[in-house]
Amino acid sequence: MPQQTILFVDHAPSLGGAERSLLLLLERLPAQNWTCALAGVPGTLLEEAAQRGAAVYPLHLPRLKRSPRFALDVWQSAQAIAQVARQTKASLLYANTVRAAIYAALAAKIARRPFIWHMRDFWLSETRPRRLWFDTVGKHLLLGAARCVIANSQATAAHLPTSSKVHIIHNGVDVSLFDPALDGRDFRRRCHISAHAPLVGMVGRLRPWKGQAAFLQMAALVRQQAPGAHFLIVGGDPFQLADGYTQELDALAQSLHLADHVTFVGQTHEVAAALAALDVFVHPGQPEPFGLVNIEAMAMAKPVVAFAHGALPEIVQDGVTGLLCPSDDAAALATAVLALLEDDDRRRNLGAAGRQRVLENFTAARMAAEVAELLASVTG
Repeated sequence: MPQQTILFVDHAPSLGGAERSLLLLLERLPAQNWTCALAGVPGTLLEEAAQRGAAVYPLHLPRLKRSPRFALDVWQSAQAIAQVARQTKASLLYANTVRAAIYAALAAKIARRPFIWHMRDFWLSETRPRRLWFDTVGKHLLLGAARCVIANSQATAAHLPTSSKVHIIHNGVDVSLFDPALDGRDFRRRCHISAHAPLVGMVGRLRPWKGQAAFLQMAALVRQQAPGAHFLIVGGDPFQLADGYTQELDALAQSLHLADHVTFVGQTHEVAAALAALDVFVHPGQPEPFGLVNIEAMAMAKPVVAFAHGALPEIVQDGVTGLLCPSDDAAALATAVLALLEDDDRRRNLGAAGRQRVLENFTAARMAAEVAELLASVTG
């Protein structure tokens, strides 16, 4: 197949899980005979994409909200994307997020290009919408416009109207960036955490549905049986929502007498170093469409303790690579964490099995190859 160009569209200025997954595709698709371009808003994502050799095109993709300018904003942004598609001679448009899909679907019609929608969420909004019918109608429209849809998990696909267009491609990680041999003692030292303290942690941006409150409740229960344990919360507010959630977590930690036993790291590029410092990784959030950080923790050979909902059962094998608990049960999380803290051999065995599972099923190379095969089927 001759070299072709794919135009990705993403609305985020910063890096969330969807954007980090996109960057991996930008790195690897050229080896699959694709030239990559990215249209998006100015910010970290475009800067990182340019460093990976992708042609980047800064555009205005405003939030979709009811206003007199709504239709005009969508039309103008779609026209700009269509112009980039013609300029780059893109064979197709690939929307990496929900907001991008709304713009890209119209742009694809204007530019007369096929459109692929990568659905990485359960809903068209960040959380469960109040009007489910509106969400369903929107999904039907996007499915109708798309040549095909990529869902990042079976759990995500289950939230889409039944369609033969849906293909499940799990996210992957660059395993070379997650080396289990990495020494986590330096990270502990910089965070003023004892090298000998049992350390339990989570990673995720500070949003209620990521489960930091449940993590703190679990931590308080663990400390009743393991008073020497310390807890690490990695993540910040990269999209600068500033809604007071950070202050709520501080107050909760104080009320649970955890202020001296939990460390809030904030947003960091040192996720692998933070994971290396842990004994047990916990994912305490609401149902996830995927949960990229879980395979990052597994790649670092850390056992995962998580709720058995969303896509987690597709990632974590209960009793093999980690322990899955009943949903919304902080006490069950605490029991699972304590069981692993008390059994070094089991903790190491689960971690090693998790690393092997990532190598076999969740590499960036595997993800890119599956996406490239789907792209070839669309353009072929």
